Amino acid sequence: MTYLDAASTEPLHPAARDVLLAALDEGWADPARLYREARRARLLLENAAEVVAAHLPARPDEVAFTGSGTQALHLGVLGVLAGRRRAGSRLLTSAVEHSAVLHAGAWHERAGGVHQVVPVDRTAVIDLDALADALSRPDDAGHRVAALAVQSANHEVGTVQPLEQVSTLAGRADVPLIVDAAQSLARTPVPPGWAVLAGSAHKWGGPAGVGVLAVRRGTRYRSPVPEDERGSRRVPGFENVPGALAAAAALQARADEAAELDRRHRDWVDRIRGAVPRLVPDVQVVGHPKQRLAHLVTFSCLYVDGEALLTMLDAQGVAVSSGSSCTSSTLRPSHVLEAMGVLTHGNVRVSLARDTTEADVDRLLRVLPGAVAQVREQIGARGL
Repeated sequence: MTYLDAASTEPLHPAARDVLLAALDEGWADPARLYREARRARLLLENAAEVVAAHLPARPDEVAFTGSGTQALHLGVLGVLAGRRRAGSRLLTSAVEHSAVLHAGAWHERAGGVHQVVPVDRTAVIDLDALADALSRPDDAGHRVAALAVQSANHEVGTVQPLEQVSTLAGRADVPLIVDAAQSLARTPVPPGWAVLAGSAHKWGGPAGVGVLAVRRGTRYRSPVPEDERGSRRVPGFENVPGALAAAAALQARADEAAELDRRHRDWVDRIRGAVPRLVPDVQVVGHPKQRLAHLVTFSCLYVDGEALLTMLDAQGVAVSSGSSCTSSTLRPSHVLEAMGVLTHGNVRVSLARDTTEADVDRLLRVLPGAVAQVREQIGARGL
């Protein structure tokens, strides 16, 4: 199998596997207790937080581990909104945020708040003028902005957002910035200026079921769920010590490999971006051509059903994704592609993993034209 869906999940990094197996023996005890095994587990958990904090960068006591990146985003967004209820009731997000952020916005609206979406251009870059206008004044009903959520890089098309300018605008308006860094952590540095940051370990080769929530000291934050003494009082429940350690090990290892992987992946993605329109008629490559993640490329094929194309490619040993990375099973068009104003059907997202080879790229380019032609033939679009 040629696996080209790293943006959904990376295979477990060898460093994470080794640490996870060792931690299952060493970090099994309850880190909230006082006996020897528990103290060892607490030290291991603190070590994991220190490693992750060094890569953000943040203070170790600002970092907590969650059950997923989605949970980290929900707690981050709703926690800031709860902490700033007196400052405002309006949540600003870009139109291309992960569905976890949009679901948190919908939850906020059901509770009486306001969720305002800031548009993006055809490459998925947020409209800075529209953002500045939204931050500068209340809406028509007088609602002030309580929080702003903007991802570091888009999970579907790879476009990197101008977070330095975004954080400057948020700072001038005294509005905390929440950053979904799931796709960029261990690949590119996250610019400073964020108040809350969320990540997901399985995106960088850590184990599934481990997320990261970082909340800067001084951020007005109130847990949106019942609290207990764990997780810096932000993430209730028994900590997954082995998972946290494996996540930290993978983050460290991937960061050490980042420069070489970036060079390799960028060369191969540039090749895919140039070859696909030549090999396949009526194809639109989407996302920013330069301001993007190195390992990800997305294109849309006219007169092609994305799900059918994925099935055809899978039968030939190539695994890619299609449509919205979080809602493709619903058969709904991607909200990201809709917001960009580009083709929403026949969409293919290719994302290179740590162990992707040039032979994998060759295989994709070899089988893709025939697969597209077969799908088009099935719907009577022969000859395109």
